[in-house]
Amino acid sequence: MRILIIEDQEKLAKALKKGLEQEGYSADYVLDGETGQRRIESKPADYDAVILDIMLPKKNGLEVCRDWRRQNIMVPVLMLTAKDAEMDKITGLDTGADDYLVKPFSDKELQARLRALLRRPRQALASELKVGDLNLHAGTHKIFCRGQEIFLTLKQFSLLEYLMRHPGQVLSREQLLEHVWDYSYDAFTNIVDAHIKNLRKKLKKANYEYALETIRGVGYRLKA
Repeated sequence: MRILIIEDQEKLAKALKKGLEQEGYSADYVLDGETGQRRIESKPADYDAVILDIMLPKKNGLEVCRDWRRQNIMVPVLMLTAKDAEMDKITGLDTGADDYLVKPFSDKELQARLRALLRRPRQALASELKVGDLNLHAGTHKIFCRGQEIFLTLKQFSLLEYLMRHPGQVLSREQLLEHVWDYSYDAFTNIVDAHIKNLRKKLKKANYEYALETIRGVGYRLKA
């Protein structure tokens, strides 16, 4: 799952990003409303949820969220606010936010709210996936091949999950890099290839490495 954080306090934004990545998410952050709005509008399918502060420079979070909903961009939004007045909460929800969180808050509470948003059937993302002999359980972060559990790192799991959500499709290195990692990675890095290589090694133990194909000059494909 990939999250965009729109928060003008860079120290807080970095802390949120670090906490989410430790939980297995991929996260990016921007520091003003206009940049965040453009990021989502240019590639609305790139993010699974947005953490959106209300008080932002250039354009506040209420306006940003309202504009997205007017364009029928339905990415889940968890709105952050330093205000706790009832009217502020109502206004946030009325603009189209899915949930709100009052500062200060704990990492555990934010992650619980985020998990709840991501469980909602926005586009009915399956929590259990089956491709060939692979069975993936997103909720428990477990993957099985012919009943045998394969133990993966968080990044390997996220990479395989993304491939399994697009079975039979050729996915470029850039697509994998953008969805599983974040914009801070250099497009010319070999990090994708390195993780694919390690993922194949683990699939090999289950005699299933052949299902993960390299399409020379393009990217990778998981056989449907």
